[in-house]
Amino acid sequence: MKREDNGLKGLLAATGYSINGIRACWQNEAAFRADVVISAVLFAASFFVAKTIEQWILLVSPLGLIIIVELLNSAVENVVDRIGHEFHDLSGRAKDMGSAAVFFCWIVIGIAWIPILWLNLR
Repeated sequence: MKREDNGLKGLLAATGYSINGIRACWQNEAAFRADVVISAVLFAASFFVAKTIEQWILLVSPLGLIIIVELLNSAVENVVDRIGHEFHDLSGRAKDMGSAAVFFCWIVIGIAWIPILWLNLR
C-alpha cells in the first residue's frame, strides 16, 4: 500500500486511513462503542441543558475529547497486543496509562456537566 503524503491526494488518502481507523475501533473495541453512544446521548441532551452558547461549548468539547483519547488508548492496546500477549510490566503499564487517560476524560466530562446541570435544572 503506497501512502501519498502531498497535496490533495495525500489529504484524501489520510482521510481514508482515518475512516478505516474509526471503523476498526468501532468493530473491535466495546469501550469505544460505549463511549460513542454515551457521548451521542449527552450531545443530544446538551441542547436542552445548556442555556448559553458558552455552556453548550463546555458541555460538548469534552465529548470530542473522550472519543479522541479512546481512539489513542485503543491504538496503544493494539500495539502492545501485537508485540505479544505474555505479561510484561511495561506492557501492563502502557495499557493502564491509556485507561487512566480515558478515566480522566470522564472526570473532565463530569466537571463540565455536573455544575451546569445543577445550575440550569434547579
